Amino acid sequence: MGIPLDYETLRIIWWALMGVLLIGFALTDGYDLGVASLLPFVAKGDAERRLVINSVAAHWEGHQVWLILGAGAIFAAWPFVYAVSFSGFYIAMFLVLAALILRPVAFKYRSKHNDPAWRSRWDMALFVSGIVPALVFGVAVGNVLLGVPFRLDGDLRSFYEGTLLGLFTPFALLGGLLSVAMLVLHGAGWLAMKIEDGPVLDRARKFGSVAAMAAVVLFALGGLAVAQGGLGFRLGSLVDTAGPSNPHYAQAVAASGAWLTNYAAQPWTLFAPVLGLAGPVLALVGIRRRNHLLNFGGSSLATVGIIATVGLSMFPFILPSSIDPGSSLTVWNASSSHLTLWIMLLVTVVLLPLVLTYTAWAMRVMFGRLTMREIQNSPDFY
Repeated sequence: MGIPLDYETLRIIWWALMGVLLIGFALTDGYDLGVASLLPFVAKGDAERRLVINSVAAHWEGHQVWLILGAGAIFAAWPFVYAVSFSGFYIAMFLVLAALILRPVAFKYRSKHNDPAWRSRWDMALFVSGIVPALVFGVAVGNVLLGVPFRLDGDLRSFYEGTLLGLFTPFALLGGLLSVAMLVLHGAGWLAMKIEDGPVLDRARKFGSVAAMAAVVLFALGGLAVAQGGLGFRLGSLVDTAGPSNPHYAQAVAASGAWLTNYAAQPWTLFAPVLGLAGPVLALVGIRRRNHLLNFGGSSLATVGIIATVGLSMFPFILPSSIDPGSSLTVWNASSSHLTLWIMLLVTVVLLPLVLTYTAWAMRVMFGRLTMREIQNSPDFY
C-alpha cells in the first residue's frame, strides 16, 4: 500500500509544523526569556528578585521540549537547512546554547549561598541567559530575510562566507530588537498573570508598556524596510513541487520586493502582520486596564503574528542565499524523502498532542499567583 499523502502535501505539512514548533517555543519559553530579561529592572531587592525568578521556575524546564522538537524536526525533515544553518551560524548558535546552559546553573546555584554579591552575580547570569537568546534569534531571522552568505558546490557541500560581525547589519539588528521587545512584552504579560499586585508588578507593567510600543514601531519599521529596501527572492522558473530534494534542481533569483508578493497572491496571509501589529496594542490596552488576561493574550497574539509573518512572506523559501541565489533552500528542494516525511508525520501525530496535553496540564496544576509571603516563608522556592 502506498503513502496516502503525496510528496507536495507532506512538504507543506512539515513546513507548517516547523512554524508551529517555532511558535510553540516562542509562546512558552519565550516568556521565560522575557522574564529573565526584565529581572534587573523590575526587582530591586533579593525578595523581589526571588519573586520574579520563581514565577517561571516551575515551568522553564518543561518548555525546553519545544526547542528540542524544533531542532529535531529541522534535522529530520529539512536536512539541508539543518546542515547549512547550524554550520553557518555556528558561533551564533554557540552563544545561544551557552546562554541557555547558563540558565539552569543560575537557577540552581543563586540561593545556595546567602551572600548578596553571590546572588547578584547569578541574577546577572539569568539576565544574560534571557537577553542573549532573544537578541540572537531575532538577528538570525533578520539575516534569513536578507539572505545568508552561503553557496553549495556540485557535490552539495555548503560553504559559508560570512563572519559573526557580518550578521549584525542594521536590518538584522532591527530584527533582534523586535525579538527582544516581543519577548519582554510576553514576559511582562506572564508576570501580570503570575505574581501579586505590588511594586514589582507595577514596574513590569511600565516596561511592558514600553515593550508594546517598541514592538509596534519596530515591526512597522521592519515592514517598511522590506518594502523600501526591495528585499526578497523568487523562483526563477516553474518548479515540480513533487520533484527530488536537490537544491540545484530548482533555481532561485534575487527579486526586489518579493517578500511582499505572497500577500497579494494570497490575501488571507495578511492575518499574520495584522496580528503582529494588533497584538501589542491589545497587550497595551490590557496593561492600562490592569486586565492580565488581555495583557498576556495580546502578547501571545503578537508573538504568533510576528513569527507567522516571516514564514508566510518567505514561502516557499526557507533559507535563501545572498551570494548564490541558485543555492537557496526551499520547501520543494530541501526536504527529506517522501517516506521519511510520512513516517515522521505518524510519529508527530502521536507525540505532539502529548506535548500539548502535558504543557496544558502543567500550566493548570501550577496555576496561581505567587505572593511575597510565600517566597519568604517557603524553603522550596529558589
